[in-house]
Amino acid sequence: MIISLLGYMGSGKSHISKNLSKKINFKLIDLDQQISDEHRQTIPEIFEKKGEIYFRKEEKRILEELLNSDENLILSLGGGTPVYYDNMEIINQKSTSIFLRASVNTLTNRVLLQKNTRPLIAKLEDSDIPEFIAKHLFERNPFYSKAHLTIDTDSKNAIEISDEIIKKLEI
Repeated sequence: MIISLLGYMGSGKSHISKNLSKKINFKLIDLDQQISDEHRQTIPEIFEKKGEIYFRKEEKRILEELLNSDENLILSLGGGTPVYYDNMEIINQKSTSIFLRASVNTLTNRVLLQKNTRPLIAKLEDSDIPEFIAKHLFERNPFYSKAHLTIDTDSKNAIEISDEIIKKLEI
């Protein structure tokens, strides 16, 4: 079984995937980390040196390889992964997809704590971040909403969300 966690930056994909992986003893793979490891570069370095089109092609290739695994996996996807090519259709065919939904307010509060490590928002004024997130969510929600399950993450911690996923998937 493969469980794919998707959602916007700050939705909790990394924390929840780590917690869920420990609880159900599935191997955890962070897609962005896998791409970084294979290329021996950070994601911002790949974007800078080879461009977004190259990155998205590599993201798709590695995503498809991972989704063809026979292992029990938790796959933590990049926030933009479901939006490109036919990635969302492939994710749904080959895994159980879970959209970790959070409000603009929650996402803003979470990403402001890590602003310097988030290339998309690092150069924005703090006051511009809510509008930036709202616009992105508007564009991405049609893709995110195709997930098999949606879990609201507002006012919940990683343990509560992991327990909710386990209950809904009857693992």
